[in-house]
Amino acid sequence: MTVTDQQPLGSPFSAATTAEDIVAGQDLSGTTAVVTGGYCGLGLETTRALTAAGARVIVPARRPHVARAALQEVKGSEVIPLDLADLDSVRSVCAHIRDRMDRLDLLMAVAGIMATPERRIGPGWEGQLTVNHFGHFTLACELYPLLAAADGARVVVNSSAGHTLTGIRWHDPHFRTGYDRWLAYGQAKTANALFTVHLDALGQGDGVRAFTLHPGKIITGLQREMTLREQIDRGWVDDHGNVVGADFKTPSEGAATGLWAATSPLLDGRGGLYLEDCDVARVSAPGTPMDDGGVRAYAIDPEEAARLWDLSVAVTGATPIT
Repeated sequence: MTVTDQQPLGSPFSAATTAEDIVAGQDLSGTTAVVTGGYCGLGLETTRALTAAGARVIVPARRPHVARAALQEVKGSEVIPLDLADLDSVRSVCAHIRDRMDRLDLLMAVAGIMATPERRIGPGWEGQLTVNHFGHFTLACELYPLLAAADGARVVVNSSAGHTLTGIRWHDPHFRTGYDRWLAYGQAKTANALFTVHLDALGQGDGVRAFTLHPGKIITGLQREMTLREQIDRGWVDDHGNVVGADFKTPSEGAATGLWAATSPLLDGRGGLYLEDCDVARVSAPGTPMDDGGVRAYAIDPEEAARLWDLSVAVTGATPIT
């Protein structure tokens, strides 16, 4: 992937496309997917759409009882316990999946946290970087043999326009010298994007392609760490919590770009790209407003991606992909 590849393809879909629109007429029978966060918000819409098209969907969940209740009527879904903040849990679940399956067609990293209070995980790792990036990084590395065994597997990782807040803070990625919850979120979302750039570079020889995306502005459980007053002051919701912000999507519309990334033939032979509104995003100039869309060059830079990959392998002890 080069920066010149990072430009719209002329997709027939748009910001108003729904999850149902993406899978309409598709037959995903025989396809197996793992969807983190697949029981709430965008993840639930993703699971519903994939199973409606005939796919089998495994949903790793930190709260399996909640997940099973949410997916009770979604035939073709299966819940397994997983805590992305606990890398031993991630490795254990991956071993369980490898024992039961001979291939994996789709890995969709939809779960995430945003703007949380300062939380330290394991040896003092910053919480948002750990859950949003290190957990999914380990999951992908440990499941990679199954992805490589599939015929054209895709890995789809939810990033965010929040990546425009900051690149990787190489001098202090864990905010040991002062915590800012929004910069921590922005760094984690940049990490999501860079992760797919290098995963795609490593995986394309095995037919494994990776994509990252901005799903759009959507009110879901992702905002649970924000007060109602904060959301009102940002113009997102009214005093009753009803969405009033301009250009906000429904959860189904928010899930559409990830599903497009997972299934679109327009992306055959491509990878390492940042997507939005069911198309490839353009590169945005430094300093342009977050809501103008696009991806910052630092979030798709191959050298930055390789550097983060090496750091992530060292930190997590994940099985290297060669």
